[in-house]
Amino acid sequence: MRMRLSKSKFCAGVQCLKRLYLQVHQPELAAEPGAAAEAMIEQGREVGMLARQMFPNGVEVCSEKGLDQAIRATRELVANPEVPAIFEGVFENGGVLVRVDILHRRRDGRWRLIEVKSTTDLKDHHLEDAAIQYRVVSRSGLDLGSACLAHINRGYISDGGSIYPRRFFKIRNLTRRVERLQPKLTFQLHSEFTILAMPTAPDIEPGRQCTDPVTCEFYDRCNAPKATEHITYLPRLHASAAEELEELGVESIRDIPEDFALSDIQRRAATCVQTGEPWFDLEGLKAQLATLRHPIAYLDFETVNPAVPRFTGMHPYQHIVFEWSAHIQQCPGAAPGHYEFLASNTADPRPEFITSLFAALPDTGSIVVYNQQFESARLDELAASLPEFAERIKKIQARLWDLLPVIRNHVYHPAFAGSFSLKSVLPALVSTMTYDGMEVANGQDAGLAWESLVRGNLVQSERDRVRKALLDYCGQDTFAMVRLLEALRLHGRDERVPI
Repeated sequence: MRMRLSKSKFCAGVQCLKRLYLQVHQPELAAEPGAAAEAMIEQGREVGMLARQMFPNGVEVCSEKGLDQAIRATRELVANPEVPAIFEGVFENGGVLVRVDILHRRRDGRWRLIEVKSTTDLKDHHLEDAAIQYRVVSRSGLDLGSACLAHINRGYISDGGSIYPRRFFKIRNLTRRVERLQPKLTFQLHSEFTILAMPTAPDIEPGRQCTDPVTCEFYDRCNAPKATEHITYLPRLHASAAEELEELGVESIRDIPEDFALSDIQRRAATCVQTGEPWFDLEGLKAQLATLRHPIAYLDFETVNPAVPRFTGMHPYQHIVFEWSAHIQQCPGAAPGHYEFLASNTADPRPEFITSLFAALPDTGSIVVYNQQFESARLDELAASLPEFAERIKKIQARLWDLLPVIRNHVYHPAFAGSFSLKSVLPALVSTMTYDGMEVANGQDAGLAWESLVRGNLVQSERDRVRKALLDYCGQDTFAMVRLLEALRLHGRDERVPI
């Protein structure tokens, strides 16, 4: 019996035929989805349910009794003129089975197929997704008038109340584009069914398809860990440059020819790997460090950026600031004091976030951040949302001092492995500090933890544990900058320190 190919598996095959084969025949090899992936799925469900509100009295097709029953139920709803819209309708044709987010019965009796996405624009891979649905549904006998994509309207602004779906979504007509794709789909389906009939998975070299449009769940199976000296660990190495090196037979940074074109930072990194020694631009460090003024505050923000805005004046995917940490050093050599804020409920955290920050920060001195663009952008958003604080926020922004370009332009260590992120730089320059073993160890973890804290149903002991983990992580970020600047000052004075 010819197997059924679902829409999701068809799209997996468009990305990579090996991914499709493994999904069907060896799914146990897939990596378990992490908390971030599950959160994305849940966010997609939230957006999908919101889209249904555009079509009152629509009926959802239940699949609890199996797909064959769902197909029959869909046919019955199609035949009932009293049903204005169908949600999760199930269709099959040519061994391909699809579930359609929304089928809308138009006034002329024809149907509009609507695929719902939680992105803010049309992506290339959305076309294959809509095209395979259009193919199966139209060949199942339904009179389709159009195929559309409903995606989030980036310009939507929340008034603090209920979301208005007809303004929240933009609906784009893709009919002509998906019709033009049909010959390509015929060839693609033939390839997919042929591959699935093979006794073993196809031999496909790893490449861009491993992460585009999504990271494959079999990524680790096809991509063995690379040695730390591999050319891909050069900072910002363009794919074309990597291909050129591979064509020369060069895989290790140690083997890169001296006359091969690299940026200054890349050549610096290559030299460090080849010599095994870190590099410090002592004069440049001295000049940069001389611009710092006490008292020095070391500042970090944590945020989440939900698809559906939650508070007045916010747009989709705008960041919600929920936590800050500041280590403040009053004078040279003084031990820094630590101050922090963490929102603990579902109320809008922005007013308390900024007022507590005002209370903690000194009125003068430098404010050290790591990647100024992020904190400054969040402050811009706060100033727009809370105009009564705009002038004070501008004064904070004027004092921001970015540690990232200082390290990027004046320091390199082989252990950076091509990355200038705080998580890579810290253990290389301050060997006694690391994020390993922390319950919350990155910004994504922090956002998920905060969501569970304020929106989950945690018992008090769990709330206390999550709260501590969040405070520990954000505090680690700001104390890390304290320690990094200590190390840089010693090198700026040309004092040799172990690293």
